[in-house]
Amino acid sequence: MPAIGLLSGSSPSAIPHLLAALNRGLGENGFVDGQNLTIDYRWAEGRIDRLPTMAAELVRRQVALIITFSPPAALAAKAATATIPIVFHCGGDVVKMGLVASLNRPGGNTTGVNLFTLALEFDLLNKLVPSAATIAYLINPNNPAAEERANEIRDTVRLLGRSLHVVGASTPAEIDAAFATLVDQRVAALVVMADQYFDDTRRAQLVALAALNSIPAMYGQREYAHDGGLISYGTSLKETYRQAGNYAGRILKGEKPSDLPVLRPTKFELVINLKTAKALGLTFPPGLLAIADEVIE
Repeated sequence: MPAIGLLSGSSPSAIPHLLAALNRGLGENGFVDGQNLTIDYRWAEGRIDRLPTMAAELVRRQVALIITFSPPAALAAKAATATIPIVFHCGGDVVKMGLVASLNRPGGNTTGVNLFTLALEFDLLNKLVPSAATIAYLINPNNPAAEERANEIRDTVRLLGRSLHVVGASTPAEIDAAFATLVDQRVAALVVMADQYFDDTRRAQLVALAALNSIPAMYGQREYAHDGGLISYGTSLKETYRQAGNYAGRILKGEKPSDLPVLRPTKFELVINLKTAKALGLTFPPGLLAIADEVIE
């Protein structure tokens, strides 16, 4: 029975529905955890400094494959082994990070699913809060893709005729301080970067602070809107986790990571919370409601 490693900076309680999607992808290739496959989980519980040690543990176990979630986890696994296949699920420029040689021809022992967020999120928030002269962007400085993403966003926001205020936070206390800064500077709208630490560990805190300070906020996962966030737009993670599981299964059956092109998401989801909009005194344009995948009333 082959053993594979799963390396994540998150916690298992945060993503049970996504783990189910991952297992569906493995099942498409005939692999079922506990029957003909063993999954060795390593959870950093928000402490990414633990990832290199955990990656080394999986290598010492001589697992057949490592699946990683987030850029720090992928980089930790890549640094730990040049021979064990790695399937990543992460955002950022995976070529610049050195995870693959190119998207079409990854080379080496690494391939996976490369997430990206469209700048449409800022355009949507701009339509919802047209009076916002400044839009804030909350990033996690520990995410290797954060600075690059912020630079890309600046050009987009400039074209909208708005200015961008970037604020960073990587701990609960820093998130509190970031929102205090936004209030002091009277920022009228906020976009939260799609980041594993934010999405899986600090989601409740982010939604609560946005509500407490009456800041219209856009998020990258539908779970935010379900938890009371105003609006979310981003990749369908259930689909991309399934794709990662599918790639892992194909590699276990003999395919090489170097021959499997890096996948990009094709399905995005827009979710709107009308109850939160009412609390903020906002009205969604009918056209925006018409294109939403889900409207929470």
